[in-house]
Amino acid sequence: MSAVPGTAPAVGLARGTRPPAPNPLVPNVLLAVAGGGLGAVVALTIADQPFSALSAHGGVATFVGSLTGMVGAYLALVMLVLVSRLAPLERSVGQDQVLRWHQKLAPWPLSLLTIHAVTVTLGYAEATKTGFLGEIGQLLSGYRGVLSATVALGLMLLAGIFSIRAIRTRLKRETWWVLHLYMYIALALSIAHVIALGPSFVNHPLTQTLWVLIWVATAGVVLAYRVLLPLYRSVRYDLRVEEVRREAPGIVSVICAGRDLHRLPVAGGQFCFWRFLTPQMWWQAHPYSLSALPQEGRLRLTVKAVGDHSAAVAKLAPGTRIVFEGPYGAFRAEARERAKVVLLAAGIGVTSIRSLLEDLPRKSRPVVILRAGQRRDLALLDEIEELAAQRGGKVITLIGTREKNRLDPAALWSLVPDIQSREAYVCGPTEFVDTVTVALRGVELPEQAIHHEAYALW
Repeated sequence: MSAVPGTAPAVGLARGTRPPAPNPLVPNVLLAVAGGGLGAVVALTIADQPFSALSAHGGVATFVGSLTGMVGAYLALVMLVLVSRLAPLERSVGQDQVLRWHQKLAPWPLSLLTIHAVTVTLGYAEATKTGFLGEIGQLLSGYRGVLSATVALGLMLLAGIFSIRAIRTRLKRETWWVLHLYMYIALALSIAHVIALGPSFVNHPLTQTLWVLIWVATAGVVLAYRVLLPLYRSVRYDLRVEEVRREAPGIVSVICAGRDLHRLPVAGGQFCFWRFLTPQMWWQAHPYSLSALPQEGRLRLTVKAVGDHSAAVAKLAPGTRIVFEGPYGAFRAEARERAKVVLLAAGIGVTSIRSLLEDLPRKSRPVVILRAGQRRDLALLDEIEELAAQRGGKVITLIGTREKNRLDPAALWSLVPDIQSREAYVCGPTEFVDTVTVALRGVELPEQAIHHEAYALW
């Protein structure tokens, strides 16, 4: 066997350390913990509010502001945990699902914190008879922490605005990533405001204890999974670029050499966030799938040039050191419940399909459907065909326009007559994944038999 990933391995070859299996209970347990925390925040905020204060001038508005501020701050921390790359959650549902939850939750803390700012100002203005605009000046100049909290809210709203799909899709990933770093700054600035002025926080030991636990737990999760674990694994496996190989127009593979890679807990179909330590690229990490699992001290990722970072990957010099986060993703062979599978991919989605094939057993008899505008765009096709043949399967290539090669229910029935008895894996651009997922539902494939990973702006 070749020492460089890219030669199809023999069927059933052992692949070293396996990652922990996905646990379907994890999302429910975490939801229960988050819901319990939210209930405690609401209950203590209400209990800590003197009901006599409600009858005072501005009392109702101030109470509404206190409640929305506490709930909004809590939900903002939940959002942070969702993007902390919490490994048990990532393994159970996949990162694309976690990010969808993050995006759906985002409007709530932003809206609640905006309502908090407005209603508290109205309440104080009514109490002091200074008027709304006058009270804004009083709060900014006379109350400790209000100015920093106002800046924090502005940063959160800025990140929220640039996350709107119509705007986000027009941004480079690098720009969007930097803008999202403002959320960390915003949350740090808001803590001082809550400690200094939160009416449900000041002089209420139980509430103080609860919030200290929430902040410490959030910081601990982020620190553990975004900093400490990646640093440990990067030092442990000592990855470096060995070779950059052209696979197709605009597509290159990076062969990485490392130490004890057979112990890296990774499954076919998973991805990592890669940080290449060059003067231009060290400051950001991007997600790329493994296109070949570790063998003989090497592993491989394959990258399509779609932005500044991915284009720069083609110019990496041998010896470049790598810091990585992961592996991540629920797009893996262990997720299936049926013996036979159908794999569908477009664009650079072939990378996940290729490594996933390595993990599929002989009885899977995979049908692999690859779509591309031109045949030359089908990277790794020879390897995919060999891996599929080893497992008693076949590869179907759809070359040409999307209109010519529609993947609707009728097309799926025609291409894979026994599709209802198979497990489906779909990988590629978001539009492709969404279209094929709808078509799979149209052939009455149950939801639990459809697994997908979308390549989007993360």
